[in-house]
Amino acid sequence: MKLDRVLVVDVEATCWAGEPPAGQVSEIIEIGVCELDVESGERVGKHSVLVRPERSTVSEFCTSLTTLTAEQVAGGVTYAEACRLLRKDFGSRDRVWASYGDYDRKQFERQGSYPFGPRHVNVKTLFALTRRLPREVGLDAALKIAGLPLEGTHHRGDDDAWNIAALFSGMLFPTTG
Repeated sequence: MKLDRVLVVDVEATCWAGEPPAGQVSEIIEIGVCELDVESGERVGKHSVLVRPERSTVSEFCTSLTTLTAEQVAGGVTYAEACRLLRKDFGSRDRVWASYGDYDRKQFERQGSYPFGPRHVNVKTLFALTRRLPREVGLDAALKIAGLPLEGTHHRGDDDAWNIAALFSGMLFPTTG
């Protein structure tokens, strides 16, 4: 296990205003990755991997939430190719990875071909614990509590990974007042 960087990951998946249409399931359509250097606390790169859904379509609701269109994700790679890319380009099997909440981890598990090793950090729970909050809060609220700006577009994988990495870095490298 390499402890030099944490892979901060955020996924966007097909979604609907209510239940999925008959025969469709929620699938990853974007994997955002931001590497967090553990020594410096610096965010290193922001990456977006578009993933072509195989058992669902991008709804109007999903596009309004994520800005991702059916046409954009149709040009993406398969989920299996995205997992290979995470392992090859980011060493995902050998690094700690983090996400905001457990949704992302569970979505990878549901889709199979889990690209990560066994070490996962749930930044959402960690943030609530370190701030002694009575409950977990959403990413936008956590950024406000931490005094950090929301950079980019909320509900886009690469921008959310970037923002989660900033939040996580603040927990690893707290400033003293």
